[in-house]
Amino acid sequence: MSTFNVNENIEKRKINYGWILVGIMLFGAVVNYLDRVNLSIAGTTISGEFHINPIKMGLLFSAMLLPYSISNLPAGWLADKYGEKKIFTIATIVWSIATLAAGFSKTYSSLYTSRVLLGIAEAPFFICGAKITKKWFDDRNRGLATSVINMGPPIANAIAPPLLTVILISFGWRSMFVGLGLVGFVVTFLWLTFYREKSNPKVKRVDIKSSENKNNGKVSWAVLLKHPSTWAMMIGNFGLIYVFWVYLTWLPTYLKTARGFSLMKTGWLAAIPFFAGIIGVPLGGYLSDYLIDKKGFKPIKARKTVLVIAVIAASIVVAPVAYVKSGSLSVILLTIGFLFSSMPNGVVWTLATDVAPEKLVGSLGAIQNFAGYLGGTIAPIITGVIISKTGSYNLVFVVASMMLIISAITYGVFLKKKIEIKDEPGTI
Repeated sequence: MSTFNVNENIEKRKINYGWILVGIMLFGAVVNYLDRVNLSIAGTTISGEFHINPIKMGLLFSAMLLPYSISNLPAGWLADKYGEKKIFTIATIVWSIATLAAGFSKTYSSLYTSRVLLGIAEAPFFICGAKITKKWFDDRNRGLATSVINMGPPIANAIAPPLLTVILISFGWRSMFVGLGLVGFVVTFLWLTFYREKSNPKVKRVDIKSSENKNNGKVSWAVLLKHPSTWAMMIGNFGLIYVFWVYLTWLPTYLKTARGFSLMKTGWLAAIPFFAGIIGVPLGGYLSDYLIDKKGFKPIKARKTVLVIAVIAASIVVAPVAYVKSGSLSVILLTIGFLFSSMPNGVVWTLATDVAPEKLVGSLGAIQNFAGYLGGTIAPIITGVIISKTGSYNLVFVVASMMLIISAITYGVFLKKKIEIKDEPGTI
């Protein structure tokens, strides 16, 4: 057998093992997001039991978002410094404990604290996912692999209403939280059982452990923040996550109050866009890989091309949602809009692996996600203010469309090249 064939077979085995890790991460992503949205499913029941007014309930809904956003920053640094195996293990254990604790909460303050802890603990998840795909996949496959991990949120948001509602009705909200907390430990078990530093002892690769620990003592984020590519990714992701959380928090209310659908029908209609997202996320990753493998695009150009086209298409479809007369047509537009706006979900994380040096993938991904979830944090608030001041949803979707346009411009125009950092004293 020729040397070429031997190397090709080894590479295939390496990629195949990488897909095992991606499968575990996908399962973890679904659990991760079910832990986030379980509160919205049980919100009415919990507010009644604890006698929580709407303002305090709104604070409870947003309790995890700002801690999650801020915690991305140390999470990225920790993942780069100590490696994804340790950080992911600790994260899954802590977020499972937080979900369990919520199920046993006796007071509003204890429930609120558990949600804050959940936000902190879930911050490293997608950062670790980006580091996994950076190590185990080349440019031709990394976009799809990263996007598969990022299918977790739309899958969770699509199945949460029917699945968690059945559990809630059958066993109560506390059992729902406890059950999800126990499933989190299954993610930890799978991770510890199947995680490997190397896919094959014969593969001649850079020693991962040494590459993680080499020069990881001091990482100056000032160097990253001085680079225009970092700011382009931060501003771009701010707009993308803003729109995602408009869907996540206000879509059911919009369908019920503005379009007049029944509560039962609203539950099912609100899930339709997220089912479209299950298609959109991997499609975005696949197309960006296709442009690299079949059309010879450079990685950054390939990711940007798919992202910009998808985001512009989403902005065009979302803007008129509130202005069409037909409720059914508005759902169709929302679904198509979410299909397009979900295509960049995996692409933005893949961009972090394309743009950053390998030892700073976690850090750059964390900075990008931190900025994104600042957008996610203010999205429900701004939406509420618009509705309160105008009495309609018209501007809600116009603002969402504008956010998407801003994202397209910043990623498309200002993200131009890789970040190259020299090993200088005090820098790394």
